[in-house]
Amino acid sequence: MSINLLHRHVLDDHISGFETDPNPNHLSIIRRPVIFSVLAHEGQETAVAEALWNAEDVAPRFCGPSEWLAVSRTVGAETVAGMLSGITGASFVDQSGGRVLMEISGPSVRAILARCVAIDLHPEVFEEGHSAAMLCCHAEANVARTGADTFEIIVPRSLAGSVFEELMEMGREHALTRGFVD
Repeated sequence: MSINLLHRHVLDDHISGFETDPNPNHLSIIRRPVIFSVLAHEGQETAVAEALWNAEDVAPRFCGPSEWLAVSRTVGAETVAGMLSGITGASFVDQSGGRVLMEISGPSVRAILARCVAIDLHPEVFEEGHSAAMLCCHAEANVARTGADTFEIIVPRSLAGSVFEELMEMGREHALTRGFVD
């Protein structure tokens, strides 16, 4: 007996059938990102951070002292796990199934996010490459600035629908569009 299980993204019902061509302000939902939680053992924080920042195909996202998310859109979980297992003093766990990665971009991105987060996103304060754990749309999130007008938002799967709906509402006056990215 063969069972064919289709992968359904938690936001399929929010997006499928409603996708349009992207406007300058756009919310992209990444279908299958790889996301690992990484913790540094006591005394190994600097070495683990350095190894994460030097890793190929992985973007580290700061969560707190001794804690990061290792994010990849280009390689699979096995590859990331293999790379992480080579870091002395680090413990890690695959969070890919429990987290949702969204990318919001466009000329109005800061105005939209200003309604959703309580931190200063000015380019001189929150520079490219910076990330932080914070509340976004009343939910636990990790927000990273990945480009001049581009931010990644990682939220728990169980809160993704709520965060998605609130981002779309906050972006309505800026003609925010949405869609999946494979």
